[in-house]
Amino acid sequence: MRLEPTTLTGRHVQLEPLDPSHTDELVAAANRDRATYTHTNVPHTHEAMAHYIDTLLAAAEAGTDLPFVQRRLADGALVGCTRYLNVLWWAGRPTPPEVEIGGTWLSADAQRTPINTEAKLLLLTYAFDTLHVFRVAICTDAANARSRAAIERIGGTLEGILRNHRPSMGSEGSIGRARDTAVYSITDEEWPSVGARLRERLGG
Repeated sequence: MRLEPTTLTGRHVQLEPLDPSHTDELVAAANRDRATYTHTNVPHTHEAMAHYIDTLLAAAEAGTDLPFVQRRLADGALVGCTRYLNVLWWAGRPTPPEVEIGGTWLSADAQRTPINTEAKLLLLTYAFDTLHVFRVAICTDAANARSRAAIERIGGTLEGILRNHRPSMGSEGSIGRARDTAVYSITDEEWPSVGARLRERLGG
């Protein structure tokens, strides 16, 4: 089983299915300013971005991921990526009981704008209201204070730290080394209040 590609549209950002045709625009977005990619995998060459896209599309075909590009609606520019990953499937259930939101990066000129908040709202709304998941996980490098603060602002509850859990990434990462992962989640019981707060932050 796999999640079918879909487009999610808000007022500030549109999440569109990732496609190889996005390679050049994503390379441009990734190279505007790389100072904040200390813990994040953001390819910066055409070859690396093409491999990144191929890998994500293979994961989508396998049913574990559903990747998106983030398009800023104000000017139509691609400004990053995000995705569902670690999609969990239960026998006899047509939609997943759990997804993780992650693999998120934004170009420097799209950071600290409403785009990230609205993208999370779109992904959470689709997960809870269309897929009817029980739980959405959001994980990050435990050392990434900026990312952890952003997850907490949108309503994620810290479940714990998994030690030596995933590959170390970003400019401060080391190839072949493991990182500690901070695991956050939002449950279906929490979703109505979390969603209301996010919509309020976005001005309705």
